[in-house]
Amino acid sequence: MITIGAPAPAFSGVMAYQAGEFVRISSSDYTGKWVVLVFYPRDFTFICPTEIREFAKLQEQFTECGCAIIGASTDSEYSHKAWFERDLPEVTFPILADTTQAISKAYDVLGSDGASQRGTFIIDPDGVVRWAVVSDNSVGRSVGETIRALKALQTGELCPVEWKPGEEFVGKKN
Repeated sequence: MITIGAPAPAFSGVMAYQAGEFVRISSSDYTGKWVVLVFYPRDFTFICPTEIREFAKLQEQFTECGCAIIGASTDSEYSHKAWFERDLPEVTFPILADTTQAISKAYDVLGSDGASQRGTFIIDPDGVVRWAVVSDNSVGRSVGETIRALKALQTGELCPVEWKPGEEFVGKKN
């Protein structure tokens, strides 16, 4: 079970597809950076490309916040390559091939069918899980809400409902 405020489960040397290449990714590659780790069920599906396109469309906003995006599913890097080159060529962030299902298990998003559920995790530069949302696979997530939560976490302040950058905080953190 993932615990907010606890270290994020580490992974090492996992094969990934990134912008036409196969690469190996380790969580330690992102030490000192904010990370949004996005699990999705399967390649070649209906809702997943809508989410992935939105993350790609808003990637610059994440980058401006010093945050890297990493995608993940239990499909192979070959499946990722075929799908992304055919349907999602605009995506440049890495997509982990969690074929052993170890990362999905560690983040507690592995479904009974062997596919990842829709899980989104914000991990701070110290490798601590600061935000997690897991939803039913029939409902796409809000990428805008992920950016809002990231920016709120980065303030270090108490941010009320629907808080946006520039708005007042609630009290002061102790």
